[in-house]
Order: sequence, then C-alpha cells, then structure tokens
Amino acid sequence: MGIQIDVVVGYPINDEVERVLGLTEAVGEPVTVTFMWEGCEEAERAVLVPAATLALWEHWAPTAYATSGAGDENRAVVEEPELAHPAEFGAFTLFRRRVGGRTAVARKGVVVAELLDPDEAQWLQEQARNVRQGFMDPKQKAAFEEFLARQASLDE
Repeated sequence: MGIQIDVVVGYPINDEVERVLGLTEAVGEPVTVTFMWEGCEEAERAVLVPAATLALWEHWAPTAYATSGAGDENRAVVEEPELAHPAEFGAFTLFRRRVGGRTAVARKGVVVAELLDPDEAQWLQEQARNVRQGFMDPKQKAAFEEFLARQASLDE
C-alpha cells in the first residue's frame, strides 16, 4: 500500500495521531500505520484509507470482505465487542465499530477516512482493481469496437 508510517500513540491525546490523519486526508492515499498504544506490548497495524478511496474500492469490489470467524459455528462463546467512547485527537474523532473491526475517522462530523485491517484493505484494493480493469464505459466500449472493426483480419 502507498505510504508506510510508524506512529507511537499516547492516550488520550497525541498530536502525532492528528498529524497522521491530516496526512492521509492531504495525500488521498492509503497510509499503513503501526500503533503502539501506551500500556500495550503488542503493536497494532492498520491501514488508514481516505473515505473517497474506500468508497471507490467498495463500489468496484464484487463482494464484501469476509470477516474472520463470522460464519464459524464451532465457537462456543460469541464475544461481544466492548462499547468504547469516541476517541478525540485534535480536530479528528475516532469511532470504533462494534461489528467488522473498522474505525471511522471524522472531522467536524464528516467521515474523512477509515482504519481497516491490512488484509481487508489489500483484498478490497485488489478486488476493485480486477473488476475495474474488466469494465469499459459505453463510449469507451463503442470506440474500442470501432477500432477493432477497422483492423485487418489475421488471414490478410
């Protein structure tokens, strides 16, 4: 994915988070981020995808990403994700979804990006690219058919 950034995040407020969110919004490209939350030993990796890019990927992807464990009947206990208050970082507010694991990033009440699992982001990007490459809008298709009609046959 586009840009790789490592960020050490302190809770509850850290200017570094606000800068990364602002960078993602400014460049309009997915940004891979490694979060080192205070009090946690394990790093959390995520891809911060601008809202417009995510909308484009989801438009072209033929199906939704299958979340792990969603259809697993062998699980004895279904874990209820804990409800968390929105986390504010300067002008940005993070809203973690209880289902799917995504986190919406809003500024002044408008979602500007989403934090996705790196595997989901890669899958969505590849699915969208594959479908889009096989699509031609009607004008492009007509022009291509006209071009092919003007070509000499292979036998000639």
